[in-house]
Amino acid sequence: MVILAVDFENLHQILRNLYTEMMPLCSNMTGIAKGIAGLGALFYVASRVWQALSRAEPIDVYPLLRPFAIGLCIMFFPTFVLGTINMVLSPVVKGTHQMLESQTFDMNQYRQQKDQLEYEAMMRNPETAYLVSNEEFDRQLEELGWTPGDLTTMTGMYVERGMYDLKKSIRDWFRELLELLFQAAALVIDTLRTFFLIVLSILGPIAFAISVYNGFQSTMTQWITRYISVYLWLPVSDVFSSILAKIQVLMLQNDITELQNNPDYSIDASNSVYIIFMIIGIIGYFTIPTVANWIIQAGGMGSYGRNVNSTASKGSSVISGAAGAATGNITGRLMGK
Repeated sequence: MVILAVDFENLHQILRNLYTEMMPLCSNMTGIAKGIAGLGALFYVASRVWQALSRAEPIDVYPLLRPFAIGLCIMFFPTFVLGTINMVLSPVVKGTHQMLESQTFDMNQYRQQKDQLEYEAMMRNPETAYLVSNEEFDRQLEELGWTPGDLTTMTGMYVERGMYDLKKSIRDWFRELLELLFQAAALVIDTLRTFFLIVLSILGPIAFAISVYNGFQSTMTQWITRYISVYLWLPVSDVFSSILAKIQVLMLQNDITELQNNPDYSIDASNSVYIIFMIIGIIGYFTIPTVANWIIQAGGMGSYGRNVNSTASKGSSVISGAAGAATGNITGRLMGK
């Protein structure tokens, strides 16, 4: 059963293509930025030279080169500035994404093995074999006669099989719903990241030009730190997803071991823990901007981080209540055997 067939990998690729298509637009701001920077350089050099002459001091040429260096950065902003930063950070993105892919591949393998072992365990038990096998269900029906006792048994088999299918359908629906919300949370983070990177890229030349003026020298440094901090959202997101995938792999390995060695092992407890970790993952995704800000401090993103954390804190009580109801009621009643 599929709630909504969404190719999230394709959506993430669309966001990457969007950034690639929009990044050259920063060239449109280069002309304006050069004018702002040129005027600022004139005031900057004139004030420094005037101060040196008024104090009868030798003119220090080295600080006067700063506006011209910034001007070169503005002229070649798409290739020199953005290209350099992206080239340095792209190996980090690729490395964390490969880590996530390896964990996801292992998780899918173990999940298939666990499903097969669960099926085999139910087939070995004559009391549950007819619940998962149509052939076994038909065979047991053929063995029954038409006496009142056999008719009662036949009715009970139909009811139990229907209840089992209903519980399995609801369990799978709820799991797919949480997985959809988990993927949607990742898509929200990636969309916001792409939006912020595009805005920073397009207006980057203006930020560099303003940094030429006295009192605004830190603008360029703040722009670089904010760009790197936002760029790191994706690697942090992949590391977070890899951790959750590793937890699921360890849970699946434990389930496989128990199913192989313990014939009375019930898989329902593991399903409940899986749902809890999915809820934790949904909440945890919205702390990624804060974690990325720990790696490189970007003060301008603090308000967004506070808003995200505030939203997550307000929603935690609702999520906790939903988790309690879902895991206690749905998994206890509908997933219990």
